[in-house]
Amino acid sequence: MTKHEILAKLPYGKSFLFVDELLHVDENGAKGTFTYIENLFFYEGHFKNHPVTPAVILAETMAQIGLVCLGIYLVKDIDQDVSVAMTSNAIDFLKPVYPDEKVTVTSEKIYFRFNKLSCKVKMVNMAGELVCKGNISGMLISKENG
Repeated sequence: MTKHEILAKLPYGKSFLFVDELLHVDENGAKGTFTYIENLFFYEGHFKNHPVTPAVILAETMAQIGLVCLGIYLVKDIDQDVSVAMTSNAIDFLKPVYPDEKVTVTSEKIYFRFNKLSCKVKMVNMAGELVCKGNISGMLISKENG
């Protein structure tokens, strides 16, 4: 499965897609980028006159790149349409991310068994500074049963 095929299988609409590019994916992890352009919907109210990317959006970006893209790759040989839903996360947020910043997310698979995927994830900014890190887990869900 190619990186473009994985991106095409992501179950998000344009307003909630936080993956610009998938740089690498294999059975052990994934790496991708996203740029938080200044006109994204959440900047208007978070915070007034000093927009900062909400932590929940940073976590979602890490989940989409590091967990969902990897999960889609791992089940590429299964003959049914599946998605990955985040079930838990433990993330440390270390630096803010402002509008027009590009980040890179890297994940490393911890385990994948019984339809549960767990990954160690990290996000760095363009200066190579660690923005946030932690663990994210999710369940594979058949879209036919969802």
